[in-house]
Amino acid sequence: MQVIGASWKASLYSLILAALLAPSHCCRADWTQLLGPHRDGTSDETGLIDKIPSNGPPVLWEKAVGKGYAAPSIQGGTLVYFHRDKNQEAVVAVDGATGAQLWRHAYTSQYRDPYGYNNGPRAAPLIASNRVYTFGAEGKLTCLALKDGAIVWQRDTAADFLVPEAFFGAGSSPLLEGGRLYVMVGGQPNSGMVALDPETGKTIWQSVGQACWDGVIAAGWRGERKYRWSGEEKLASYSSPIAATLQGQRMILCFMRQGLAAVNPTNGAVQSVKWFQSEANDSVNAMTPVILGNDILISAAYYRMGSALLHVEPDGKSFGEIWHQPANPLLRDPNGGFEEPILGMHWSQPLLVDGYLYGFTGRNEPDAWFRCVEWKTGKKMWERDERWAAHSAEQPSIMGRGSMIYADGKLIALGEGGILAMYKPNPAKCEELGRWQVPKLIHPCWAAPVLSDKRLYLRGEDQLLCLDMAAKK
Repeated sequence: MQVIGASWKASLYSLILAALLAPSHCCRADWTQLLGPHRDGTSDETGLIDKIPSNGPPVLWEKAVGKGYAAPSIQGGTLVYFHRDKNQEAVVAVDGATGAQLWRHAYTSQYRDPYGYNNGPRAAPLIASNRVYTFGAEGKLTCLALKDGAIVWQRDTAADFLVPEAFFGAGSSPLLEGGRLYVMVGGQPNSGMVALDPETGKTIWQSVGQACWDGVIAAGWRGERKYRWSGEEKLASYSSPIAATLQGQRMILCFMRQGLAAVNPTNGAVQSVKWFQSEANDSVNAMTPVILGNDILISAAYYRMGSALLHVEPDGKSFGEIWHQPANPLLRDPNGGFEEPILGMHWSQPLLVDGYLYGFTGRNEPDAWFRCVEWKTGKKMWERDERWAAHSAEQPSIMGRGSMIYADGKLIALGEGGILAMYKPNPAKCEELGRWQVPKLIHPCWAAPVLSDKRLYLRGEDQLLCLDMAAKK
C-alpha cells in the first residue's frame, strides 16, 4: 500500500508539474476579428488590473507603423496589423509578446482619401484558423496564409461588383460564419452584401440593393416619401456585418448606408429592412448593431439620426420599433431648435452591460459626451462632458470621442487623442478608475483597443503599442 501511495503521489506531482510548465497561451483569449471573440467588444479574460495607474500600465513594446484606422487582430500569439506603407497596403504579422516581425505581405495601393483623412486601410483583419482576410481601402479583398503570409487569393471587389466610390474608402470588416465569408462591398445594383467561399474567394451569392430599398418609405425625410432608386447610390457603410439568431432564425445583420437589412445567410434573401439614412448626402452609418435577445440597436451621429431599438417580429420578416430618439430628426421644437440625440454613435461602439449602454456619443470632437443609457427605454442615466471645450483645471484631460472594450468587469477606453481610461459600469454615476495620456499616441486614435493574454494593444495614427494589463499578485 505504501508503494501504491507513493506511485499515486508521484503521478499527481507529474500532472501538476506538467500543468505548471505548459505554455501560457493554452488559456489565451484570442481576438481574431473586429470587436473581439463575440464581435461585441467584450472579452472573457479575467485577472486584469483594477485601475489605470497615473504613470500607465507597463509598456511591453511599441513600434512605428503606417497610416490607417484598422485595429489589429491576434490568434495563438500571432498579432496581425494592416496599414499603409508609402504606396502599399501592407499586412504584417508579429509576435504578440515581443513585437518581433514574423512576415509581411504588401501590394500597391493608389487610394487617396477625398476628404483629407489618411490613406490607410480602415477594416480590421479577420483571422480564421490558418487564414488571414483583409479588406483594403480600395476594395482589395485578400486571403493570406497565417503561417507565412503567402497569398491564397485576392479579389478586386470595386471592379467585380460595380462599386461606386465611397466617401472614405472601403471600411467594413469581413465576417466568417458557417463556412461563408460575408463582405459589405456596396456593389450596384444588388451587390451591397456578398457571400464568398473563404477557401477560393468565389462568389456564393450577392444581395441587398435596389430590390430591397426601392419604394421603401424614407422615414425621417421630408414628406416621408417612398425612396426611388437612381442607380448611383452608395450602398456600403462603415458598419460591419454581424450574425445572430433572432426568433429562432439565423440571420446576417447588415447596417448599410440606407439602413438595416436582415439577410438569410444561406442564399442572401433579404428578410426585412429598416430605413435609417440621413437626408443629408454627406452622412454615413458606422456602428455595428448591438443585439440582445430579439432586439437590435442601431445608431448614427450625422444630422441628429440618433438611435433606434428595434424588435424582430415573431415571423422574422419585419422590424418593430421599441423606441427611437429623436423620433424625427427634422422636427423643430416651439423655440425653433432640434431635439438632440442622447446617443448618436459615430465610428465607435456602445457596450451593453447588465441592461445599460455605455458609449461616447457625438459626431465631432467638440460635441463628445460619455453617456450611460438604459437599453429598454433609451433614457439617459448620466453623462460626462468630454468635449474638448470642457478642458479646464478641474478637468485637465479630455477623451473627446472614444472607443471601448469590456473585460473583467471593467470598461477600458481609448480616447481619440490617446488617453487610456478605465471605468466601472454603474448606471447610477460615472465611476472612473483612472486615466493616462499614452506617450506617442496622437489624434486620431480611432481603432478600438484589442485584448489578448492580458496584453492590451493600442493603435494610434502612426504607433502600435502593447501594454501589460495583468494584475500583479
